[in-house]
Amino acid sequence: MKDFRELLDRDGIHVIDGAMGTMLYAKGVYINRCYDELNISNPDLVREIHGEYVRAGAEIIETNTFGATAHNLNQYGLEGNLREINISAARIANQAAGDKAYVAGAIGPLGLRIEPYGPTSYDEAKDLFKAQAEALLEGGVDLFCIETFSDISELRQAIRAVRELSDLPIIAQITIQIDGNTSFGTTPEVFTARLDEWGADVVGLNCGVGPAIILNALEKMRAVTKKKLSAQPNAGLPRDVQGRQFYMCSPEYMSKFAKRFIQSGARFIGGCCGTTPAHIKLISDAVRAASPRAQSMVMSTGAAAHVHDITPPDIKVIPPAERSQWSRKITNGEFVTSVEVLPPKGVDAHKTLESIRLLKTAGVDGVNIPDGARAQSRMSALATAVLVEQQIGIESVLHYCCRDRNLLGMMSDLLGAAALGLRNLLIITGDPPKMGPYPDATAVFDIDAIGLTNMVNKLNHGLDLGNNPIGEPTAFCIGVGVNPGAINPEEELRRFEYKVEAGAQYAITQPVFDTDQLRDFIKSIEHVRIPIIAGIWPLVSFRNAEFMHNEVPGVRVTPSIMERMRAASAISKEAGRDEGLKIARESLLEVRDIIQGVQVSAPFGNVKYALEVFEALDEFRGLEDSNILPPN
Repeated sequence: MKDFRELLDRDGIHVIDGAMGTMLYAKGVYINRCYDELNISNPDLVREIHGEYVRAGAEIIETNTFGATAHNLNQYGLEGNLREINISAARIANQAAGDKAYVAGAIGPLGLRIEPYGPTSYDEAKDLFKAQAEALLEGGVDLFCIETFSDISELRQAIRAVRELSDLPIIAQITIQIDGNTSFGTTPEVFTARLDEWGADVVGLNCGVGPAIILNALEKMRAVTKKKLSAQPNAGLPRDVQGRQFYMCSPEYMSKFAKRFIQSGARFIGGCCGTTPAHIKLISDAVRAASPRAQSMVMSTGAAAHVHDITPPDIKVIPPAERSQWSRKITNGEFVTSVEVLPPKGVDAHKTLESIRLLKTAGVDGVNIPDGARAQSRMSALATAVLVEQQIGIESVLHYCCRDRNLLGMMSDLLGAAALGLRNLLIITGDPPKMGPYPDATAVFDIDAIGLTNMVNKLNHGLDLGNNPIGEPTAFCIGVGVNPGAINPEEELRRFEYKVEAGAQYAITQPVFDTDQLRDFIKSIEHVRIPIIAGIWPLVSFRNAEFMHNEVPGVRVTPSIMERMRAASAISKEAGRDEGLKIARESLLEVRDIIQGVQVSAPFGNVKYALEVFEALDEFRGLEDSNILPPN
């Protein structure tokens, strides 16, 4: 395994394992036993549980030593076995982890009160922790996870103990109550700042409560530290069912909160009491979708940056300039033009194809085919793109989203698309079904646009999901979406950086109405600059402007444009349309110097209206005289 600090230096999302005690109990070990002692008496059982978590996707597994300090072991008459228990635990975990996971030495509270609340001094507490940490180091841990503390002063002594022995990274985790504070009343803002100051490498929360309360506290913690955050909630609060305690949060529920944890800044996510490998599997899936580059298998960190290292030696990767005419122009720095046309709603594509024929006649470089835009039900975008290229002879830019297919389905689609001659992709995560007319439809989202970009980049290097050779590589020109007006610009920039690292060759923006916003965004990506193609949407009415501003995620129509559309639409339908066209042309010219292409949308399928926008460009002047467009 690599040094764990290398993982800390990256900005990926990583999965910690779940509960050990829950699993031991489920396998028949009753609570009157010392679970830590099982490292000696039943190492195979402990190893088996570790292995289940690794197979579920855990990148960090914790040793079975939560209670393996002297005071806790003394209650079972096992204080003399402290060193053997901890060393064995670390070695067992390493055997299960192999080269697939890191091993964290788990250290829990002492089980006694320290000053000023009890007779044990700070130094005495530190020495008790030090005895355990020393044994865990001898067993070969990669880092320490000091967890489930309510008293931050006690946790500080554990950090001191580790630091006197080692500079290995420390994940320090506090336990909070339903009110969001520790049982001592310490607020998230206070204990986060203290743990940061005391040298924890990762600051987090575990145990005590379920994911909802953890989420609220994480949002407060994020504001007071630059350190990475972690979250390992219980599977809800335990419920008494006929005398037995059950944790009721399902794996699906926990995975939903994993996504929210990521949005709130958590970079290490796992589970505590009540969580099982089933929970960790779905949490891992959620993490993979949000940060595919963090994964150690299918979507590994090296999938983009180091894919060349594992490309089969007999494979000739197709250079970008040779993949398609679209790719050649982008690679050579030429300006590209395209129009977005929705696939037909039924099986008859004749009308759609005839409208696209106008684009070829006009000299447009490509036609963008959305994939289930706004979760609408239409003909397959892939099938539409094939019809366009075969029957019209203009290149298509196939939008391909992650919503509807699992990894294997996407792999099959993309191999088929390559075999049918499609070369240009725009990779997007996809709108959730609840946005469309079928809100009860299910979404897959095995991965998101970052992970899919990684996957397509692998295909371009002759590799499948498992890094197995596929023979002749694909030759896709890889595009991604980007939103200059994102509500969270830092998150958008972070994701854009990941997409570029994953192999993106160009990016198409959301419809641009605020040109200053686009300029600011492009300035922010100079360090990872790839060709930017601006999305332009010619508004047709004030109502259309309102819809775009209020109901299309990521689109902002400026107040001045809203007022122009309101005033024009009040005159007549035609005046509103003309004003929208004028605004679109102005926007295109205002950003022409900073972009390498334009994608114009065809509102309500009106391709001729979209083409009128291009008349702002010198190379399209005179379209009206060519009988392609109607005269003014």
